[in-house]
Amino acid sequence: MKFKKLFVLLAACVFATLALAGCGGSNSASSGSGSSAKVLKVGSSIDFAPFEFQDEGQKEYQGFDMDLIRAIGKEMGYEVEIQNIGFDGLIPAMQAKNIDVIISGMTINDERKENVLFSDPYYQSGLTMVVRSDEQAIKSFQDLKGHKVAVQIGTTSAEAVKKLGGVEVKELNTPADCFMELKGNGVDAVVNDRPVNDYYITKSGETGVKALEEKLTAEDYGIAMAKDNTELQSKINEALKKLKENGEYDKIYAKWFGGQK
Repeated sequence: MKFKKLFVLLAACVFATLALAGCGGSNSASSGSGSSAKVLKVGSSIDFAPFEFQDEGQKEYQGFDMDLIRAIGKEMGYEVEIQNIGFDGLIPAMQAKNIDVIISGMTINDERKENVLFSDPYYQSGLTMVVRSDEQAIKSFQDLKGHKVAVQIGTTSAEAVKKLGGVEVKELNTPADCFMELKGNGVDAVVNDRPVNDYYITKSGETGVKALEEKLTAEDYGIAMAKDNTELQSKINEALKKLKENGEYDKIYAKWFGGQK
């Protein structure tokens, strides 16, 4: 649309010159190396706490991903504009150049790599286990045989734990229900996605329980960008590296998940 208007004004050279000068510095990070871009357009599906969500009455999007991408943008010298887009529409929105990057708890996998570039991994998810603080018999997933385990209904946790064999699985409605069952000695462990376990313990200030480090499954989350935008990929990786070196990443992580990485 903007370029059509410029062609209308080409009859007047002075106006064309001014217009072209104005186009020399795009405000989007999707521009090429000659760009003086200062805005990073970010797409995210704002429905995945604790990574991205919006509390009632709050204008700003919140979560680990939101804090991280704002810190990355600041490190790069960019303003960050975040758009709420359904998860399935994120990659098409980027391919249409409506956004520059995606950060939305997106797993790095081969299928997605066919369409996008990924940053270095910034978070490793997977299924983890929570037990009572005084539990000594359960130190790994193999130790769950012969024990009762609570999982959130409708998640992949139940299927994964059942595959271990010899485990009694109790499916409950919410992570809170699972923890109540654990603290009430109704089960011996809780298995759920790592961010769900870590976030619940941190947000609720839950005591008397501990998360074990072992992961039953593992998957890396990455920041996605256009397939041909290797320059932006390098900038984001460099900013992410600096945030990890200067301790800012650790501060953001501890805010949402506690101290353990």
